[in-house]
Amino acid sequence: MKVLVPVKRVIDYNVKVRVKADGSGVDLANVKMSMNPFDEIAVEEAIRLKEKGAATEIVVVSVGVKQAQETLRTALAMGADRAILVVAAEDVHTDIEPLAVAKIIAKVAAEEQPGLIITGKQAIDNDMNATGQMVAALLGWAQASFASAVEIAGDAAKVTREVDGGLQTIEVKLPAVITADLRLNEPRYASLPNIMKAKKKELAEKTAADYGVDVSPRLTVVKTAEPAGRAAGIKVGSVDELIGKLKDAGVI
Repeated sequence: MKVLVPVKRVIDYNVKVRVKADGSGVDLANVKMSMNPFDEIAVEEAIRLKEKGAATEIVVVSVGVKQAQETLRTALAMGADRAILVVAAEDVHTDIEPLAVAKIIAKVAAEEQPGLIITGKQAIDNDMNATGQMVAALLGWAQASFASAVEIAGDAAKVTREVDGGLQTIEVKLPAVITADLRLNEPRYASLPNIMKAKKKELAEKTAADYGVDVSPRLTVVKTAEPAGRAAGIKVGSVDELIGKLKDAGVI
């Protein structure tokens, strides 16, 4: 079974995000970029499925700018077999919207014919949490979102999902789309030998036009602003005073 894993290039999760002075977006100048953490979990899960014998080939795909080659090389160094880069923008500040990304991934899936697509549940830069579901809808495949455990048995996948108040286990027929949650696994580090090997692995480069997909934005970002700072706390001298303050704040 072939597994397709979409990955996205985002600001590294350890970097403090800075907003441009004019509020037009996030400042990406001299900022470290890396693979979206949830997508990294998806790549790891695909590798584990291959190690168990449930998968035979892992193909990673990224939609964005040419610099996403670095992100794909990271996935190849982790253990993916080959990569596809779909160049859909020239400016690193251009974020391709989920619907356009989903259409391209669906076209890639139609070409590659994978038995399973695993992607992160969301990207940490825009938190849309929509691409995986849209891909499943476009392909007409079953979907299992927010997976915290995945088990492949024959032509079906058993997926455990975290829901309010507990865990839900569902079974979907393959081919299917699974979106990875934080607790699905802990991604491995790419070793130096594997990083060197990744440079020789196949990385095909295409464009959005090759798939006939219009990536023109449908949304307009009106303003980007940093979160407001937290107000200073106060100390209370008794339980009665605490209750009074909570009442004043409308909490109780």
